[in-house]
Amino acid sequence: MLSSPDKNPNSDSNPNLEPNKTPAVKKKRRTSWSGPWLDSNEALKHVVLKMRLQSLSNSSSTTPPSESDPESDPFNSRPSRHGNAAPDYASLLSDKLLLKILSKISDKKQHISNSLVCKRWCMLSGKLIDSIKLLDWEFLESGRLTFRFPYLVDVNIVPSSIKSARNSGILLSNKLYSVYLDSGVGENDGFLVKKGDVLGSDVVDGGVRILAEGCGNLRKVVLMNVSEEGLSVLADECELLQEMELHCCRDSSLKGIFKCQNLQILKLVAHLDGIYDSVVSDIGMTILAQGCRRLLKLELVGCEGSYDGIKAIGQCCQMLEELVLCDHRMDGGWLSALSYCGNLKTLRIQCCKSIDSNPGPDEHLGYCPRLEELHVQQCQMRENQVVSALFLVCQTVREIVFEDCWGLDNNIFDAVSICRSVRYLSLEGCSLLTTEGLESVILSWKNLDRLRVVACNNIKDSAITPELATLFSVLKELKWRPDSRSLMVAGLAGTGVGQKGGRSLRK
Repeated sequence: MLSSPDKNPNSDSNPNLEPNKTPAVKKKRRTSWSGPWLDSNEALKHVVLKMRLQSLSNSSSTTPPSESDPESDPFNSRPSRHGNAAPDYASLLSDKLLLKILSKISDKKQHISNSLVCKRWCMLSGKLIDSIKLLDWEFLESGRLTFRFPYLVDVNIVPSSIKSARNSGILLSNKLYSVYLDSGVGENDGFLVKKGDVLGSDVVDGGVRILAEGCGNLRKVVLMNVSEEGLSVLADECELLQEMELHCCRDSSLKGIFKCQNLQILKLVAHLDGIYDSVVSDIGMTILAQGCRRLLKLELVGCEGSYDGIKAIGQCCQMLEELVLCDHRMDGGWLSALSYCGNLKTLRIQCCKSIDSNPGPDEHLGYCPRLEELHVQQCQMRENQVVSALFLVCQTVREIVFEDCWGLDNNIFDAVSICRSVRYLSLEGCSLLTTEGLESVILSWKNLDRLRVVACNNIKDSAITPELATLFSVLKELKWRPDSRSLMVAGLAGTGVGQKGGRSLRK
């Protein structure tokens, strides 16, 4: 009997198939772990090859698993894009071994791509991240930050501590951080950021508690508007904390820092033009001096204070080696307190309208016996008495750096000659200083062996004397680019460009 042309001949042999449909032919896709990242790692290539040989030996000695039970096949972990089973060789590796393999990747950004493979790789890649800058406060408050990255040692939560519209198109950026501004920026009483946009101390304290309890290995934190309670929790939970940066801090909040016995680097930002305005005075300096006796570096930005605060720091923090003062608002006479910093080696004064309004008589100033470096950057140096007092206190320095200092002319620069042990001098952006003023000072220094002069337009090559040229010939290091115009003329020498009656580039 002839069969019907519409009848499927395979329907009797397999009743599970629907009529008029043929069984799909499975195409095995060859899984390849090849790539630049595998070819460059011989140890990982050896592990993959060993797994392949082991899988071949197991498949030849045992019966293949049933197609109806996909969980019995260790390589059939997930379907591919085309519906076929894709072997997952990484599932045979233990978490410890896979974590060790991932840690060999030198590019830290690669950990982000690795975390997108699967949930397991996401958790393991999170354990390799040790530094993070938080942009979303909810990510910390929900506990996902500490769960995803349990081994963090460096955390910056300042960007997430200010509420800002991400799509505003107005970005305010400085050396400390960046923040997006809205269109009503001119209605904030002279501030670019509304006071209500900065998270309250109670909210910040709650986030700091979650962070401290989840990441006990913290070494460095950058916080904003944290109170005494938040700092106390951080000190109790993170005993290895060594570096801290506090923005919008106050005298009262520094009571919590008293327990940070192992703190070595501290930065206090009290006032920042257009962003926030808080106060750190002699009271706060005395509190931190009595609590943080192991400080090696202290940076004060926008802080108030006077002679008493600097004296307390010098007497209590006897290990202090570097002091940075930026845009300070201290009362006159604080310079004489530097003599109590017996172990101070580096002093940096930055962005100050006045270094010291009233330094006092020279016989009361004293000096720092171990000071080696003095850096003065973007400061007003128009008062001869103040500058003379500064160099009298810093008379033992061996390295002096001036950068973009206003008012530094020949008369003011002559006060530097009291420093007899200078071995390195750097001048940049000092447009009032001339070649004659420079020569009168550096010829008196017998130990000078390194000189750097950049962008000082009044220092001319034509004014170099034979004595100064002789000094240049014996220096170990010389960087001489004082006048950009002279440098351009030297580069155009012989071309005829720039000379009267010479050739022109115009066609």
